[in-house]
Amino acid sequence: MLIKTRGIVLNYIKYRESSIIARVYTERLGLQTYIINGVRKAKPPGRIALFQPFTLLDLVAYTSRQGGITRLSEFRCSESFRNIPFDMAKSSVVLFLSEVVSRTVMEEEENEPLFNFLHDSILSFDQQASGFENFALVFLLRLTNYLGFGAESGEEITSQVAFASSAPAVAGSSATGPAVLRLREFEQYFDELLRDPAHATVPNGRVRRELLDVLIRYYQLHIEKLGDIRSLDILSEVLAE
Repeated sequence: MLIKTRGIVLNYIKYRESSIIARVYTERLGLQTYIINGVRKAKPPGRIALFQPFTLLDLVAYTSRQGGITRLSEFRCSESFRNIPFDMAKSSVVLFLSEVVSRTVMEEEENEPLFNFLHDSILSFDQQASGFENFALVFLLRLTNYLGFGAESGEEITSQVAFASSAPAVAGSSATGPAVLRLREFEQYFDELLRDPAHATVPNGRVRRELLDVLIRYYQLHIEKLGDIRSLDILSEVLAE
């Protein structure tokens, strides 16, 4: 059976000589895994670019009652990016966020609000010419609402992280006392990002990195086996002052 749907590429791995296995979050089927044959061939050129993280696609996909890996009958870009592929800062943010989404969104069923959030956020990010320094933080805070552990205040986030046994490592201190005090300093920033992100006063890249560390730890407390987000180190270079 064939079904038409929009999709958001999360990642892919190489498969055999010229094919890939791609994980795509779809509008009608949730998370799906597809084999795409021949996409890495030199001709026609450029097709592999359609499977970079967060690329927005129109798909015609085969479905199976048994689930598992299926195939695409057709695929094309639904919304061409203007900036993300050509801006190192934005590309790093997309790489980081796509890794988080790929590790947290697992349902193989339709979730229209979540799909629309992801789709619209990606488009908005691509179109922003400036003022997107806090985009990753705001995105992760809003994503928690769709994952079932959304926070209403900065205190809710920092208190949970502070209570966790590894809070000192997250906050960059070897002593629990200083770690907890540092976390409390972050409450204001999280409150601003939750309530009025356009006017958040996060001062610099170093603090953004610390806030992202705390948020990832908050995710780890709620999502079993989330593990380390490897692309955070790449993003850190972009966030540096």
